[in-house]
Amino acid sequence: MNTQALLDTYIDNIIQIMTPYGSGTGFIIGDLIITNSHVVGGLKEVVISSKQIKRTIAQVVYDDPDYDLAFIRSDFVVLKNPLLLSSNSAKDGDTTIAIGHPYGLNYTATEGIVSKASRLYEDLEYIQIDAAINPGNSGGPLLNVNGEVIGVNTFIIQNANNLGFALPHFYVDETIKNFKEVNDINIIKCPSCKNLIKEKEIKNDYCPECGIKLEVARQRRKGYNPTGATKLLEEILSSLDVNVTLSRRSQASWRVDQGSARVEINYYENGIIIGDSKLCRIPQENIEKIYDYVLSENEKRTYLQFSINENSIYLSYLIVDSSLTFDEGKKALQRLFKLSDKYDDILINKFKAIKLKRDEED
Repeated sequence: MNTQALLDTYIDNIIQIMTPYGSGTGFIIGDLIITNSHVVGGLKEVVISSKQIKRTIAQVVYDDPDYDLAFIRSDFVVLKNPLLLSSNSAKDGDTTIAIGHPYGLNYTATEGIVSKASRLYEDLEYIQIDAAINPGNSGGPLLNVNGEVIGVNTFIIQNANNLGFALPHFYVDETIKNFKEVNDINIIKCPSCKNLIKEKEIKNDYCPECGIKLEVARQRRKGYNPTGATKLLEEILSSLDVNVTLSRRSQASWRVDQGSARVEINYYENGIIIGDSKLCRIPQENIEKIYDYVLSENEKRTYLQFSINENSIYLSYLIVDSSLTFDEGKKALQRLFKLSDKYDDILINKFKAIKLKRDEED
C-alpha cells in the first residue's frame, strides 16, 4: 500500500496523547495503547483523543523507562482494521511510513527508508530511519509497506537531517507479553534489575528487588501539581465546572469550548494572562455594521474587549498575574465563556459573519 492508503486504513488506530508537559503519539495494539515512557511524563493519567475517541482521560498502566515504553488503557471499540506487530525484522533499504502528530499537526504520515536496521544505542537496538519525524511523533508507529508495525518512533538526533530512531517491534512484543503475565496494572519496570514491579509494592520510591531509586515511581506518586497563578487559574476553571485536565493544553495553556465558540487561555512568561475567543471572520459585506456593533458593545462591557485582527473577530480578557483574584477572575471568565457563544451566534446570524472552520481535535 502507498502512504495515503496506509494512513486511510489505519488512521483510527493512531492516538494523540496530551500531558501538561507536551504531546505525543500512541497507537492501538489489542487492548493497549502503545507509546513512549517519555511521552506520558511519569504521570498516572493522560488525555487521549483520536478519530474514534473523544478527548478523554486514560490510565497509564505500565511505565518502562528502560525501553522507553508505556502502555495506556481506555475504553475503545474493536477496530475494523487493527494494527498488528510485524513478525519480520526490518532490513536496510526497506520503505517505512511514520505516522504521528508532529507539532500538533494531526495524522501526519512521512515516508522514508531504513538507513540501518540495527543501530546499537545504549545497549538497545534501534531502527535508524530517514523519514522526517519531529516532536509530537514520539510514540507513534513505524510501519512497513504492508501496514505492519515494525517499530515505535522514539527519538531523533537534534540539528541533524532526518536522523530518526525507532524501537524495534520485538521489544514491544516482549514487553506486552511480560506485562500480561503479571496480570495486574500500575506496573513499573526497574531500569536496573529489569524486573516488573507492582507500584503498590514500592516503598519510598525504591525498587523492592534491587534497591535502586525509581524516578518514575516518584513522578507517578507526586503527579502534576500546579503552583502560583497557574494553580489559581485552574481553581477558577474548576469552579466554573470546567474539567481542567481535559482543557489543559500545557502547564500554561487551556482550551474551553462553549457552544460554537472556543476560548483559549494562555499564561505568558511576562506575567500576562489572556483569555481569547476567536469568534468568526468578517464577511465581504456588512463590514461597517459589524464594526459599529462591536464598538458599541465594547462600551457596555467590563472585563472583556472586542478586537479585530486581520479578518478575525476576538473577544478577550487580559490581566496581569499579580492582579488576578479568584472572585474577579471567576467573574471575568464566566462572562467570557457565556458571551463568546452568544456573540458568535449574533455575528454569524445577524451580520452574516463567516463561521470558523476548525481542524479535528488536537
